[in-house]
Amino acid sequence: MQDWAESGVVALTGRADGPPVIPPGQAATFARAMSSWLSHASTLGVAGIDLDGAQLLSERAAFTGFRRRGAVSLGGSCRLLPTEDGWAAVSCARPDDPQLLGAMIGEAVDQDDPWPAVTEWCRHHSGDELAERATLLGVAAGPVARPLIPPPAPVPLRPRPVDGLLVVDFSALWAGPLCAHLLGLAGARVVKVETPDRPDGARRGNPDFYALLHGGHESVVLDPKTPHGRRAMAALVNAADIVIEASRPRALASFGLDADAHVARGTTWVSITASGRRSERIGFGDDIAAAAGLVAHERDGTPLFVGDAIADPLTGLTAAALAMSAPADGSGQLWDLSMSGLVASTLLDHPGPRPYRRRGGWVVETRSGNVPVARPRRRTPAGRVAGSGADTARVLTSLKIAMP
Repeated sequence: MQDWAESGVVALTGRADGPPVIPPGQAATFARAMSSWLSHASTLGVAGIDLDGAQLLSERAAFTGFRRRGAVSLGGSCRLLPTEDGWAAVSCARPDDPQLLGAMIGEAVDQDDPWPAVTEWCRHHSGDELAERATLLGVAAGPVARPLIPPPAPVPLRPRPVDGLLVVDFSALWAGPLCAHLLGLAGARVVKVETPDRPDGARRGNPDFYALLHGGHESVVLDPKTPHGRRAMAALVNAADIVIEASRPRALASFGLDADAHVARGTTWVSITASGRRSERIGFGDDIAAAAGLVAHERDGTPLFVGDAIADPLTGLTAAALAMSAPADGSGQLWDLSMSGLVASTLLDHPGPRPYRRRGGWVVETRSGNVPVARPRRRTPAGRVAGSGADTARVLTSLKIAMP
């Protein structure tokens, strides 16, 4: 209860016109354990990390000003909808999602407001049918289903310093960039890779939060559709000590990059996906967390979103800990990090008492006494933020890679 209260997540959970709600499970406690592990591992190198993992879970809202909205995600792109046999989380975050949602339900929808049609369809169809259609069409949606037996959480191996190691980051949005950010704080050299037609969508988001995650990193843009671009990208990955990807494996495979081959040569490969490398499901932080079972509830049982896309920061923090560990023999490692599996692994208990008002604020009663419900906190961005591709020539030259 104390970890949740101090994380800032409780303040973001509940209806807009109601009290904050304590979520189920131990995600905040797990996040603090991961940040403690990172702090210890970073002492092996020159640059130390001293962060509260629980507070990282709510950090973005401190920049965006997001507030709790009940069954609508804080950012507004995901909703919890009743189905024929329960509830489901459905996202509409990308420009082409309204059209995809129309294909999913088999009828045309209002491109500006697809929710009435999607809500009505969900009421008369099962969560399994929703999941099947969503996976087929690449829609981020799934039924809310808390696991009967939570899967085991990933466990880092032997800690290692990352000072001076080259991190090649193909990820976007939040989870992967947070992993890269933490590795950068620990002393790694981080190179962000984008393609001309797929820049990181987070560049269009809150600029200060983007600066927090990417300050001090180098930006490279390469076109894998050209032979020269593919060769440069392959050479960059060959030079990497750590690779971060946050898409389905076929994406980088289509660029000619073989994760298993690089791991066999000693690379640490961090693969972040919605539900594991063998799954075709896609997802974003809100729908992944909710579908994995991390939802709070109103007194009548209606589910509520927990925090702000909480699967993203929880995964990014865990991914950084895994990347800062390695087998004892120094060999490579492929980390197949399922965001939904990670969230489910934290669902080990049920929520305790609800917060109550005291002296103008909200308080949680714990075994250690009354703990005020903290608001999200922001850190100060450090380092310059490179424009997309601004460092391409310099990075390739420094690594003796021919310019495309």
